[in-house]
Amino acid sequence: MTQKRKIRIIDTTLRDGSHSVRHQYSADQVANITAALARARIDTIEVTHGDGLGGSSIQYGYSKLSDQEMLQAANQVIGKSKLAALLLPGIGIKEDLEIAYHEGVRVARIATHVTEADISAQHMGLAKKIGMEVVGFLMLAHMAEPSKVLEQAKLMESYGADVVYVVDSAGAMVPDDVRKRVSLLVSNLKIQTGYHAHNNLGLAIGNTIAAIEEGADVVDGCLAGMGAGAGNTPTEVLVAVLDKMGYETGVDLYAIMDAAEDVVRPLMQRPQVIDKAALSIGYAGVYSSFLLHTARAADKYRLDPRDILIELGKRKVVGGQEDMIVDVALELASVGKR
Repeated sequence: MTQKRKIRIIDTTLRDGSHSVRHQYSADQVANITAALARARIDTIEVTHGDGLGGSSIQYGYSKLSDQEMLQAANQVIGKSKLAALLLPGIGIKEDLEIAYHEGVRVARIATHVTEADISAQHMGLAKKIGMEVVGFLMLAHMAEPSKVLEQAKLMESYGADVVYVVDSAGAMVPDDVRKRVSLLVSNLKIQTGYHAHNNLGLAIGNTIAAIEEGADVVDGCLAGMGAGAGNTPTEVLVAVLDKMGYETGVDLYAIMDAAEDVVRPLMQRPQVIDKAALSIGYAGVYSSFLLHTARAADKYRLDPRDILIELGKRKVVGGQEDMIVDVALELASVGKR
């Protein structure tokens, strides 16, 4: 088999995976997961609240640890891997980036809604100025046509991004959706293209492979598939699949299996399965981190969570509008009482 190109894997167990434990990682858990990923030679490890730097709040859920405490716990054991942090402008601020850099973060992942790349300019500019690698994250990419995704990716490229991601935050894409968006970016950007998947339609691995086949060089995963909604691309499965396909990842397969099985699975509060609510998220195209918020609202107002999620999808609600979950639940409950 002809050797294929190198694929960089960024593991987000300690960021996106935080959603599935309600952002309650302890310092020991952060350190143990980071050390296990480092032993497996994962290139980059992302560590923050699930909604990024500054995300610990009544709106998104309070973390057990502060951003600094999480980053410090990870940085002490990260070895040769790089430390990354996510920031959503409007949730995190520029000072959060400076603090993260002080705590060892060298990869800044700046995330916006797919049509709002322009709000990332200041944060990307600061990250470049202080010497960080900059990754642009275009979330809910299924909500924009491929040409619009490219337009926004070019903006991020102009702000200094080293990589721009197509992000399937809802796990709503099928492989053809991924191919159209990723191939357009690969063909028209001078920088690398990345891809981030959720598994709400059971397509996280398949979509990630589709992205790689279209030229994506950087992809994300979470150990044991942890993450919002039905979870993310399982890192250990992705490494095995890429190895079978002849791609080079630099990751130790046995060590990444051990990290998932022995370190992460024992602390999971619930299995990452495609239950009816998670499937509804992918079907409706709703932000994956809405899952637990919706479950609480459905229980409080005695509703079927699917009804809430489908209505949120119809209204094209995006990340950052978590307050709409309760609004929709109240409306549906009111209609049901008539």
